[in-house]
Amino acid sequence: MTDRQTTPETVEESPLTVALLSVAAVGWTVAMLWSARASITSRADAAMEVTSTAYALPGAVSADLVAGAAVALLALTLVGRRWTLGATARFAVATGTGLLVGVVSAIPIITINTLGTIYAAVGGTVAAAATIGGALAGLRIPRVITAAASASVGVFLIGFLLNLFQEPVLNAFGAGDTASSANAAQWFSYSQAALSGLAAGLISYALLRRAGRRAETSPASGAVTEPTADGLRWPMYALAGAGPGLLLVIGELLSRTAGAKVLELAGKVSELERTVQELLSTARLNNALIVLFAGALTAIFAVGRTLGSPADETPADELPAGTGAPVAGTEDPDAEGRDRAADLASEDENGAEPRDKSEAGKPRD
Repeated sequence: MTDRQTTPETVEESPLTVALLSVAAVGWTVAMLWSARASITSRADAAMEVTSTAYALPGAVSADLVAGAAVALLALTLVGRRWTLGATARFAVATGTGLLVGVVSAIPIITINTLGTIYAAVGGTVAAAATIGGALAGLRIPRVITAAASASVGVFLIGFLLNLFQEPVLNAFGAGDTASSANAAQWFSYSQAALSGLAAGLISYALLRRAGRRAETSPASGAVTEPTADGLRWPMYALAGAGPGLLLVIGELLSRTAGAKVLELAGKVSELERTVQELLSTARLNNALIVLFAGALTAIFAVGRTLGSPADETPADELPAGTGAPVAGTEDPDAEGRDRAADLASEDENGAEPRDKSEAGKPRD
């Protein structure tokens, strides 16, 4: 393998790619925060405000994770065009950018009621999510993080579209009475997670392949021979495909820890509400795990389809002797040995041939 100063994993993404990703991620986050604020402020009593806040928290946290990572990637790309950042400086810039995104995201929630501790808890959770997303962007695998964040936006859009047409889909799954409706809802949830994982794997794979081809054609990239055509090893594809599911898992864990006060207060509204919150929390974690594994497997299978058979890729000059007919104009490696054997035989004093064919070509005493 040809050495190079910058490995394929650490090649920065183009500014246009990360700029578009940042616009999409920030736009989605703004939509989620606006929806959460509108839902909370439209409730007539405090109990309904608490339950609405609990319902809106996981979506806002997941969106801020992606937004923090996307904006941090953009900041790193722009700064890296003028200065070379070391590992510590890179992490500091990424984490600081994520924190800034988190602080701005927390403002719409905290200002609902500056005296309410529940909104301070939500704002703090949202800010922590964006900060963690920014820190993840500081890892020296920018192309992988970009692909995972882009796939996360795709997962959000798939979830939005499926929920927009939820009623006909539930009817297709046989929703009717209470039991069949619950069964249809479960199938709907699993189908959404599987489809999201499939999309995550394909989107991340396509973006990494495109970025790899662009890096190979860049004059500064150098020649690279790797297990895949674009210089990235298959575990990087698996990580990018699993990225959206991993972010969903992190978001759910944040909601259960940093946002535990919100979920606890929602559970105190009624016994039914506590049961609903527990079911929703379990369902979100299960769906996140499905997206994680389905995305990773899809990306791995996509990479596997691009790898040719080793026998097909072996150069002709590396084939074992005798596996193919000699080509005109090429040198026969055994020709020199045969010529030497003929010369020795002709120098035999008595002109007799060797007693055994195995002795041909051996020097005489």
